[in-house]
Amino acid sequence: MSKPSRAIKPKRRYDLIAFDWDGTLFDSTQHIARSIQQAVKDVGGAMPDEAAAAFVIGLPVHAALARVAPDVKPEQYEALEMRFRHHFHALAHELTLFPGVVEMLSLLRETHHGLGIATGQSRAGLNRLLASSPLSAFFDATRTADETRGKPDPQMLKELMAHCGVSAERTLMVGDTCHDLEMAKRAGCDSLAVTYGAQKAADLTPFGPLALVQSVDEMVQWFHANG
Repeated sequence: MSKPSRAIKPKRRYDLIAFDWDGTLFDSTQHIARSIQQAVKDVGGAMPDEAAAAFVIGLPVHAALARVAPDVKPEQYEALEMRFRHHFHALAHELTLFPGVVEMLSLLRETHHGLGIATGQSRAGLNRLLASSPLSAFFDATRTADETRGKPDPQMLKELMAHCGVSAERTLMVGDTCHDLEMAKRAGCDSLAVTYGAQKAADLTPFGPLALVQSVDEMVQWFHANG
């Protein structure tokens, strides 16, 4: 009698998948951009348009605000950041994860992928958001901009890899900005770009992502074929 055949599972390409938070898992791009605009206006600067405000999302807050408001004097930066945080936290409770994120992370867990977060959020901010979402149990490690070097410096991603004991060749960075993709490139990692967040495909393509996906569902399909 022949022995029953065993299903052959596809070889896993990546051992660690690191996700950006805002604009990749969390539907917050528009709210962050508008909070930046209002903060700049509050301190007397020339209000940037929404595209310019969205482009700096992912950078450390102080660097993002300084870049988007070049006419604001350095001595006003503290007030500018305070006004940004005021506007962001006022409605942050209304923000949600993108549809399908929980299911996607569950599937990646079932295939034994390590999962991480590399975000421009503060540690306090990320902890608060994780505590109020169903995602806190999914991640093996997280890094924020205020506890290591901010994007696009590769240090954040290198710390995640070191914590998880995974090489750059076995790590994938998923993000919605050129800051995410440049960080991955400088760390020696592959990247996957999402186009439903802060930046357009034209901003992301020059950094060499393996693919650009337009939704979480499309990302799941990519992982099934390539992850």
